[in-house]
Amino acid sequence: TLTPTGADDVQFLFASNVGASYLPIKGVASGGELSRLTLCTKSLVADAIPLPTLIFDEIDSGISGDVSMKMGAILKELSARHQVVSITHTPQIAARADMHYYVFKKVADNRTITNIRMLTPDERVRSIAVMLSGNPPSDAAVATAKELVGTTDS
Repeated sequence: TLTPTGADDVQFLFASNVGASYLPIKGVASGGELSRLTLCTKSLVADAIPLPTLIFDEIDSGISGDVSMKMGAILKELSARHQVVSITHTPQIAARADMHYYVFKKVADNRTITNIRMLTPDERVRSIAVMLSGNPPSDAAVATAKELVGTTDS
């Protein structure tokens, strides 16, 4: 709905499958579909408007490992033209990063303090392995993390 003040009410329609009716996104899109739509929308806007930094906060919500690999590739591609900050719990996306930071909280003087620290290459592999199998990571998870990082670094 267009209004004279410019405070328009826009509703996006979405069909998740071929032949499906277009319906309002908020009523039909799953968490994974919303994640993919958000990535597509931000990517298109970033190509049309000069945006130096793109921030994706848990863009991986509700997606599978295969979709995570594809989403990681798209984020990596975007990072060639923009600074991309991605908050993620998905190893397939984390492995695509050029730099990997660890965010953690500490309680001091009855206050919670949020900290951030850049990880070394070995810490990066361990962090991804923990995402895969929990803490402490299994040997198989460490091997898989090394493989993920190795295949995405090339």
